[in-house]
Amino acid sequence: MQMASQHAPRQPVSGNRVFRLAHWASDTVNRLRVKTARRSKFVPQIIAYQGYGSTEWVRVLGRVLLTSKPVPGSRAEHAAQNGNQNIRGWRAFTSVPIQFTEVDIEIGGATTRVRADRGGLVDAVVPVALTPGWHTTVLRAEGTEPATARIFVISPDTRLGIVSDIDDTIMVTALPRPFLALWNTFVLNERARMATPGMAVLLDRLTVEHPDAPVIYLSTGPWNAAPTLARFLSRNMYPSGALLLTDWGLTQDRWFRSGQEHKRRNLELLTREFPNIRWLLFGDNGQHDEDIYSRFAQQHGDSVAAIGIRQLSASEAVLAGGHSENGDHTGSAVPWIYSPDGAGMAKGLKGLSLL
Repeated sequence: MQMASQHAPRQPVSGNRVFRLAHWASDTVNRLRVKTARRSKFVPQIIAYQGYGSTEWVRVLGRVLLTSKPVPGSRAEHAAQNGNQNIRGWRAFTSVPIQFTEVDIEIGGATTRVRADRGGLVDAVVPVALTPGWHTTVLRAEGTEPATARIFVISPDTRLGIVSDIDDTIMVTALPRPFLALWNTFVLNERARMATPGMAVLLDRLTVEHPDAPVIYLSTGPWNAAPTLARFLSRNMYPSGALLLTDWGLTQDRWFRSGQEHKRRNLELLTREFPNIRWLLFGDNGQHDEDIYSRFAQQHGDSVAAIGIRQLSASEAVLAGGHSENGDHTGSAVPWIYSPDGAGMAKGLKGLSLL
């Protein structure tokens, strides 16, 4: 059995005494939650998320949780086996992560053992030889039913990829940014969200024009919201792609997780993983995407095909806390496209011969 490299392996906690004490308190609370959940007949469940990779390795994503058991034979049980159960509101956050548990990943006829992190998250790079295209991975942990997920293996000949933000880029939230976390926590209903006009058509046209292009949805949203976001993407006919989300709470060296750092780190990672791919980056002008993409383009201009920024309306900008920049990128070697919808983005990409 092989061992895989992991993006978030178990590490000793760094920091001062107060920070280490906070970690101890957090772990103590989680242990109490685990005991309470087991007494309440919660059962272990592993959820597998869509991943991606090359012909030599794959990035596998999943999560190990204690969840309330659905009624045998019910639609909820079938959905739960695929990590796609329609749990709404606070109920999606009653699941308890199982920390540092061992998980077996089966793909390409080989099995690899990895360890979940303190949030129950599996984010592992598994060495395996696969052909370009779609493959299936199976994740297993002690006491759980196997969970499957699709993995998109990117061809060595691929030269274009797509990275898109979610909130206010492909999804209209119409909520103040400070309340997005509360919305994700207490609503979590994909039917209550609206797709940005024209963006699903745009991304679909791009994948038709470039069928080997990987699609990555890079968001600061929590992993608890992954099933809801996946249903939203499917319901609104967005192309299938890996979700790269984040988690709340303490990290090994920080009090709070940084959403901006999460995006920067994954963009850097994609550049190292696929040095021959130029990325189309989609975001919005509601505070941070422009700055993140601008810095990334300055450092990795050869890895960026173009940057598309959705312009928020006046009311959306107020809810988002204002605009991030003035949109002046005349000195940039990377083309920037600004539009309030997908149709305008498509027009700009067509002028760049990317569509």
